[in-house]
Amino acid sequence: MKDIDWLVRSYAITVLPSVYSLKTLRAQSAMSVAEKPIIAFADPSFSKQAHTEAKKQIAMRGITSFYSGTQIDIAALAERLPQLPGTRAEVQAIGNSLGARSGDIKLGLAATETAVKTAKLDQYRIVYFATHGLVSGDVEQFSKARAEPALALTIPDNPTELDDGLLQASEIAQLKLNADWVVLSACNTAAEDKPGAEALSGLARAFFYAGARSLVVSHWSVNDQATAQIMIAMFQATDRDPKLSHAEALQQSMLSFIDDAKSDNHAHPRLWAPFVVVENRQSRSKHPILERPVLCRTGSSRRTRMHHR
Repeated sequence: MKDIDWLVRSYAITVLPSVYSLKTLRAQSAMSVAEKPIIAFADPSFSKQAHTEAKKQIAMRGITSFYSGTQIDIAALAERLPQLPGTRAEVQAIGNSLGARSGDIKLGLAATETAVKTAKLDQYRIVYFATHGLVSGDVEQFSKARAEPALALTIPDNPTELDDGLLQASEIAQLKLNADWVVLSACNTAAEDKPGAEALSGLARAFFYAGARSLVVSHWSVNDQATAQIMIAMFQATDRDPKLSHAEALQQSMLSFIDDAKSDNHAHPRLWAPFVVVENRQSRSKHPILERPVLCRTGSSRRTRMHHR
């Protein structure tokens, strides 16, 4: 696997959004003028059962089986969502490298839907979510349910309309962003809404409407530890060369992951290939993303399932 001439060895790939999303992007200013580096939401708390089972389960960021019609069974979801402890180290390392304030890194019980909705997100150049993405795994089944895609945040003991723990696409579209990029370090955030639809879900598209200029999204279920390693390396690449595009930084992080793999299994594209940059290539920040290198150790290894597409 390490010696295969993968496409990523020759090209840094940027995916253009749909024509309608592209029109939205090009109506924005080319560069973010936000002064704060990053706000991040990671390792949300789901339930006591989830905390207990997290050590026994594979941390795969995609849950699709908790819909009944158009409604989500919040209680069942809370009991079944595994914790993602690797996301804590992931955003802490990136936040430290960017010089983020501790209060801008929302972890555990602080990673709430209320925190997202009340934060002044337009003050940040990077908005970062490292959690489960609730989108289509079985696209046809998901489409029939007419379920709205969402990001899973800390699920409150008493869910309300304001905060039920799920940040849905319609709510994302109402946020006010001024972000040079949004990172969705979660599962299937680029999945299509229905069979034959464009390959960018309502979840990702909503961030463009809210003011994001560039997205990092995923096409299939992702491994917790591998994702942390790739995301951290992406920002390290930008630190080494601030002139890199987002796609070039992601390309370098993928190549580093492949080259550092200790076996063909660890170099398998199921681990490094799900992420892609979606943007209008005219959007480039005037700010260097990093000012000093990332120093981080990722969490322990986890077995990974193959995702059947």
